[in-house]
Amino acid sequence: MTTQDTIKEIKLELRAAMNGVVAAQMRQAGMPYKLIFGVELPRLQEIAREFRADRRLAQALWNESSRECKILATMLMPPAECLAEIAEIWTDEMPTAEIAQIAVQQLFSHTQWAADTAFCWIASDHTMRQLCGFLIISRLLARGEQFNQPTLDELRDQAEASMPEASLPLRKAITSVLERLPNPTNKAE
Repeated sequence: MTTQDTIKEIKLELRAAMNGVVAAQMRQAGMPYKLIFGVELPRLQEIAREFRADRRLAQALWNESSRECKILATMLMPPAECLAEIAEIWTDEMPTAEIAQIAVQQLFSHTQWAADTAFCWIASDHTMRQLCGFLIISRLLARGEQFNQPTLDELRDQAEASMPEASLPLRKAITSVLERLPNPTNKAE
Protein backbone atom coordinates (compact mmCIF):
# COMPACT_ATOMS: atom_id res chain seq x y z
CA MET A 1 0.00 0.00 0.00
CA THR A 2 1.39 3.40 -0.97
CA THR A 3 1.48 6.44 1.30
CA GLN A 4 -1.29 8.05 -0.76
CA ASP A 5 -3.44 4.90 -0.43
CA THR A 6 -2.94 5.01 3.34
CA ILE A 7 -3.91 8.69 3.42
CA LYS A 8 -7.10 7.89 1.49
CA GLU A 9 -7.89 5.16 4.01
CA ILE A 10 -7.25 7.55 6.90
CA LYS A 11 -9.52 10.18 5.34
CA LEU A 12 -12.28 7.56 5.02
CA GLU A 13 -11.88 6.86 8.73
CA LEU A 14 -12.01 10.59 9.46
CA ARG A 15 -15.19 11.03 7.40
CA ALA A 16 -16.80 8.14 9.26
CA ALA A 17 -15.86 9.75 12.60
CA MET A 18 -16.78 13.28 11.49
CA ASN A 19 -18.62 15.47 13.99
CA GLY A 20 -20.42 18.06 11.89
CA VAL A 21 -21.41 20.23 14.82
CA VAL A 22 -17.83 20.50 16.12
CA ALA A 23 -16.50 21.04 12.58
CA ALA A 24 -19.00 23.86 12.00
CA GLN A 25 -18.09 25.51 15.31
CA MET A 26 -14.39 25.35 14.44
CA ARG A 27 -15.03 26.90 11.03
CA GLN A 28 -17.12 29.67 12.62
CA ALA A 29 -14.31 30.29 15.11
CA GLY A 30 -12.01 30.92 12.16
CA MET A 31 -9.81 27.84 12.33
CA PRO A 32 -7.30 28.15 9.47
CA TYR A 33 -7.82 24.79 7.80
CA LYS A 34 -9.07 23.92 4.35
CA LEU A 35 -10.84 20.88 5.79
CA ILE A 36 -12.10 20.24 9.33
CA PHE A 37 -13.66 16.92 10.31
CA GLY A 38 -14.33 17.86 13.95
CA VAL A 39 -12.97 14.54 15.22
CA GLU A 40 -12.11 14.59 18.92
CA LEU A 41 -8.65 13.67 20.19
CA PRO A 42 -9.58 10.27 21.74
CA ARG A 43 -11.00 9.10 18.42
CA LEU A 44 -7.93 10.38 16.59
CA GLN A 45 -5.77 8.34 18.97
CA GLU A 46 -7.86 5.26 18.11
CA ILE A 47 -7.43 5.91 14.40
CA ALA A 48 -3.67 6.38 14.84
CA ARG A 49 -3.42 2.97 16.53
CA GLU A 50 -4.85 1.37 13.37
CA PHE A 51 -1.81 2.46 11.34
CA ARG A 52 1.89 1.77 11.63
CA ALA A 53 4.06 4.72 12.70
CA ASP A 54 5.93 5.85 9.62
CA ARG A 55 7.97 8.99 8.90
CA ARG A 56 6.88 9.30 5.26
CA LEU A 57 3.23 8.88 6.16
CA ALA A 58 3.52 11.42 8.99
CA GLN A 59 5.19 13.97 6.71
CA ALA A 60 2.54 13.45 4.01
CA LEU A 61 -0.23 13.86 6.60
CA TRP A 62 1.42 17.04 7.88
CA ASN A 63 1.26 18.50 4.37
CA GLU A 64 -2.52 18.04 4.22
CA SER A 65 -4.55 21.14 5.02
CA SER A 66 -6.66 19.39 7.64
CA ARG A 67 -6.62 19.75 11.42
CA GLU A 68 -7.06 16.03 11.92
CA CYS A 69 -4.31 15.07 9.44
CA LYS A 70 -1.84 17.36 11.21
CA ILE A 71 -2.75 15.83 14.57
CA LEU A 72 -2.42 12.31 13.17
CA ALA A 73 0.98 13.27 11.74
CA THR A 74 2.22 13.97 15.27
CA MET A 75 0.91 10.60 16.42
CA LEU A 76 2.32 8.59 13.51
CA MET A 77 5.81 10.12 13.36
CA PRO A 78 8.25 7.79 15.15
CA PRO A 79 10.07 9.95 17.74
CA ALA A 80 13.42 8.37 16.84
CA GLU A 81 12.95 9.52 13.23
CA CYS A 82 11.73 13.02 14.04
CA LEU A 83 14.77 15.18 13.57
CA ALA A 84 14.90 18.64 15.14
CA GLU A 85 15.03 20.06 11.61
CA ILE A 86 11.68 18.44 10.78
CA ALA A 87 10.21 19.77 14.01
CA GLU A 88 11.42 23.27 13.17
CA ILE A 89 9.70 23.12 9.79
CA TRP A 90 6.53 21.90 11.47
CA THR A 91 6.62 24.66 14.09
CA ASP A 92 7.06 27.24 11.32
CA GLU A 93 3.89 25.86 9.71
CA MET A 94 1.80 25.32 12.85
CA PRO A 95 -1.57 26.95 12.36
CA THR A 96 -2.80 26.89 15.98
CA ALA A 97 -1.74 26.51 19.60
CA GLU A 98 -3.82 23.31 19.72
CA ILE A 99 -1.53 21.67 17.17
CA ALA A 100 1.54 22.89 19.08
CA GLN A 101 0.24 21.39 22.32
CA ILE A 102 -0.56 18.05 20.70
CA ALA A 103 2.76 17.93 18.79
CA VAL A 104 4.65 18.43 22.05
CA GLN A 105 2.54 15.93 23.97
CA GLN A 106 2.53 13.22 21.31
CA LEU A 107 5.93 13.69 19.69
CA PHE A 108 8.41 16.47 20.44
CA SER A 109 8.80 15.78 24.18
CA HIS A 110 9.69 12.14 23.37
CA THR A 111 12.64 12.91 21.11
CA GLN A 112 16.35 12.83 21.94
CA TRP A 113 16.74 16.49 21.03
CA ALA A 114 13.80 17.76 23.11
CA ALA A 115 15.64 19.61 25.87
CA ASP A 116 18.42 21.15 23.79
CA THR A 117 16.08 22.33 21.05
CA ALA A 118 13.48 23.58 23.51
CA PHE A 119 16.03 25.91 25.09
CA CYS A 120 16.88 27.31 21.65
CA TRP A 121 13.21 27.71 20.79
CA ILE A 122 12.28 29.66 23.92
CA ALA A 123 14.85 32.29 22.93
CA SER A 124 13.35 32.55 19.44
CA ASP A 125 11.27 35.43 18.10
CA HIS A 126 8.94 32.87 16.49
CA THR A 127 5.84 32.52 18.70
CA MET A 128 5.08 28.88 17.85
CA ARG A 129 8.68 27.87 18.51
CA GLN A 130 8.56 29.69 21.85
CA LEU A 131 5.28 27.99 22.67
CA CYS A 132 6.61 24.55 21.77
CA GLY A 133 9.84 25.21 23.66
CA PHE A 134 8.08 26.13 26.89
CA LEU A 135 5.61 23.25 26.49
CA ILE A 136 8.47 20.77 26.03
CA ILE A 137 10.31 22.05 29.08
CA SER A 138 7.13 21.94 31.15
CA ARG A 139 6.58 18.29 30.17
CA LEU A 140 10.21 17.40 30.87
CA LEU A 141 10.06 19.05 34.30
CA ALA A 142 6.77 17.24 35.02
CA ARG A 143 8.51 13.94 34.18
CA GLY A 144 11.29 14.76 36.65
CA GLU A 145 14.03 15.84 34.24
CA GLN A 146 16.82 17.56 36.15
CA PHE A 147 18.62 20.67 34.94
CA ASN A 148 21.64 22.33 36.52
CA GLN A 149 21.20 25.58 38.43
CA PRO A 150 22.63 27.92 35.74
CA THR A 151 20.21 26.38 33.23
CA LEU A 152 17.29 26.81 35.63
CA ASP A 153 18.29 30.44 36.28
CA GLU A 154 18.50 31.13 32.55
CA LEU A 155 15.15 29.43 32.02
CA ARG A 156 13.52 31.54 34.74
CA ASP A 157 15.01 34.73 33.26
CA GLN A 158 13.81 33.83 29.74
CA ALA A 159 10.33 32.96 31.03
CA GLU A 160 10.00 36.22 32.94
CA ALA A 161 11.31 38.24 29.97
CA SER A 162 8.87 36.57 27.56
CA MET A 163 5.78 36.90 29.75
CA PRO A 164 4.79 40.56 29.15
CA GLU A 165 4.49 40.21 25.35
CA ALA A 166 3.16 36.64 25.34
CA SER A 167 -0.13 35.51 23.80
CA LEU A 168 -2.54 33.63 26.06
CA PRO A 169 -1.38 30.13 25.05
CA LEU A 170 2.26 31.16 25.47
CA ARG A 171 1.50 32.76 28.87
CA LYS A 172 -0.07 29.49 30.00
CA ALA A 173 2.97 27.50 28.86
CA ILE A 174 5.36 29.92 30.58
CA THR A 175 3.30 29.79 33.77
CA SER A 176 3.37 26.00 33.66
CA VAL A 177 7.17 26.07 33.47
CA LEU A 178 7.51 28.64 36.27
CA GLU A 179 5.23 26.58 38.52
CA ARG A 180 7.38 23.49 37.97
CA LEU A 181 10.73 25.17 38.57
CA PRO A 182 12.33 24.56 41.95
CA ASN A 183 12.52 27.63 44.16
CA PRO A 184 15.61 29.70 43.41
CA THR A 185 18.40 29.33 45.90
CA ASN A 186 19.12 32.35 48.02
CA LYS A 187 22.52 33.58 46.89
CA ALA A 188 23.15 36.18 49.58
CA GLU A 189 21.60 36.14 53.00
